[in-house]
Amino acid sequence: MRPAGRLASGAALWLLLAARAVAAIEPISMAIAVGAASIITGYFSYCRFAECCPEQRPLNATALQLALEEKLFGQHLATEVILKALTSFRNNDNPKKPLTLSLHGWAGTGKNFVSQIVAEHLHAKGLKSNFVHLFVSTLHFPHEQQITLYQDQLRKWIRGNVSACASSVFIFDEMDKLHPGVIDAIKPFLDYYEQLDSVSYRKAVFIFLSNAGGDLITQTALGFWRAGRKREDIQLKDLEPVLSVGVFNNKHSGLWRSGLIDKNLIDYFIPFLPLEYSHVKMCVRAEMRARGAAVDEDVVTRVAEEMTFFPKDEKIYSDRGCKTVQSRLDIL
Repeated sequence: MRPAGRLASGAALWLLLAARAVAAIEPISMAIAVGAASIITGYFSYCRFAECCPEQRPLNATALQLALEEKLFGQHLATEVILKALTSFRNNDNPKKPLTLSLHGWAGTGKNFVSQIVAEHLHAKGLKSNFVHLFVSTLHFPHEQQITLYQDQLRKWIRGNVSACASSVFIFDEMDKLHPGVIDAIKPFLDYYEQLDSVSYRKAVFIFLSNAGGDLITQTALGFWRAGRKREDIQLKDLEPVLSVGVFNNKHSGLWRSGLIDKNLIDYFIPFLPLEYSHVKMCVRAEMRARGAAVDEDVVTRVAEEMTFFPKDEKIYSDRGCKTVQSRLDIL
């Protein structure tokens, strides 16, 4: 909060000094300047105690990169693409459309964790921010017969929140469980419109999380492994086209035949690769450090070996990623 305080004081002082220079010939300017200085000072004082929308809050790309590299394991593609996408988007003072990311992969590979990291670097309070909104399909949109109602509610909710904060973040979890058609209600907000009903959505961020496409990602990763190639050799171009087509044609996907894909409104389809034994051990170590415990390699190995791996013959990938690491550590 200290930088905000200094900014407020500096801005107020500048306005008062400027006003004094013209006060002798233009008394109205003096009144306007004093009023503006009071508003600025009052705004930043208010933001000391309540969360304000950080319209121009710069992205600390270095901190984001460090967080992704230290906390996300085995996901070189996700780290690279998310860092690139967010940095480019936030450095653009006049984006042509909202940033829309679709994260795909099996459970436990890090999708939710990444959305949390992104939220924390866009809004200081992260998922607890008033400007970060999380929707869970099975909780917020459970009934197929109420699709029209959900569409209407979703449009109103997004319009209201973007009106309050242009840089709002919207996260849709369990997209693979969302009834097809619901998400198309927000299609106009993701398009290249300068404004819709006097509201601009261009600085907002939309993130979709889905298990759909996990099988396609695994097939590609397994193909590289069987060919003796490193997983780090997998490039976005090896997976993104397959993902977009696969999800579009998947009836068990909230993006089934969606206009968001048909009109190319999703900026990046980001694959999360299945995790190997070594990545599971990294997750265990990270969890132990997060608990303030010393890393015991015997415990790390025991937890990793209790996980089940696939395919049946090779046993390369953890079938639950790192999802059950916490509960297994609790038992040990």
